[in-house]
Amino acid sequence: MNTTAEGSVAPRRALLKISGEALMGTGQYGVDANTVDRIASDVAAVAQSGVQVCLVVGGGNIFRGLTAAARGMDRAQGDYAGMLATVINALMVQNALEREQVPTRVMSAIHMSSIAEPYIRRRAVRHMEKGRVVIFAAGTGNPFFTTDTAAALRAAEMDCDILLKGTQVDGVYCSDPRKNPDAKRYDHLTYLEVLSRDLNVMDAAAISLARENRLPIVVFNIHEAGAFQRVMRGEGLFTRIEEAS
Repeated sequence: MNTTAEGSVAPRRALLKISGEALMGTGQYGVDANTVDRIASDVAAVAQSGVQVCLVVGGGNIFRGLTAAARGMDRAQGDYAGMLATVINALMVQNALEREQVPTRVMSAIHMSSIAEPYIRRRAVRHMEKGRVVIFAAGTGNPFFTTDTAAALRAAEMDCDILLKGTQVDGVYCSDPRKNPDAKRYDHLTYLEVLSRDLNVMDAAAISLARENRLPIVVFNIHEAGAFQRVMRGEGLFTRIEEAS
């Protein structure tokens, strides 16, 4: 049985949440091909190590329902448009993974059979058991729910051992370290600490869902090459969120 550097059992099945913003690289909009290729290389290395991997991809680099709603667009319509943006990103990630010789399946919560399989839980589990990376697109398929909530939901449905969120910084801070150089980074937090301190790691629904299912959350910097592999071994900088021991 594989173990991490800390001696604990390595995850058998993991879900990685990739935000749409992470796919922009240093750009302001859209998808940076080099960034997508690097992330795909990291995901491929983890998948090829024997871990069953699934992904949830956001769409904020293309369209944000909340932003559109603030400008007067109907919120539900805006969220549906955002779901379509996640499908575009999922196809980009799928293409990059397949260039790494990793078999993949995109499964969409909104039916669009020409480009993606419909989300069926048992089928998704079977894909992972066969060594395929499953990319979940279109969030939960419902407006008013973020892709963070979709990530927690899919991780629970897939019986994942861990939920990882790749961000722009190497963990959870008390404030944005890019704006406040004195911001404190946390190594460990409980779900309740995240909620009570309003740390904006994930939305409250996602944190609560993870807590109910005793699903550990690990937050790390997805922009560092090889970070996903290191975190899966319990190495490098990251913040782990779980129930108090």
